[in-house]
Amino acid sequence: MPLQLKPLITPDMLSKIDIRVGTIVSVDDVAGSNKLLKLRVNFGDHQRTILAGMKKERANPQEIVGKQGLFVVNLEPRKMAGELSEGMLFDIGYEDGITPVLAIPEAHVPDGSRAG
Repeated sequence: MPLQLKPLITPDMLSKIDIRVGTIVSVDDVAGSNKLLKLRVNFGDHQRTILAGMKKERANPQEIVGKQGLFVVNLEPRKMAGELSEGMLFDIGYEDGITPVLAIPEAHVPDGSRAG
């Protein structure tokens, strides 16, 4: 049976999402949270803190330091567990109940490059 698709959107709706490539420069624990990790991400002209609920998904979260990933950078900042998140990490698998993996470019590209 095919997976249930989300409702259709227009190209204009999709064009409003700003997805950028960033390099994860550090991964730190978020005190008091059993899910959240604090990622420091380089987008070329600036760095941001992005919280990701991946603490239980990786035996060694430090393995993603230095890797590029895809991030939504135009979400409103959101405070979680006392920390401010300035975007969202794209990963693959979480919604399907499998151990998530990073959505990464096939080759190194400049940090800050746009997807889409």
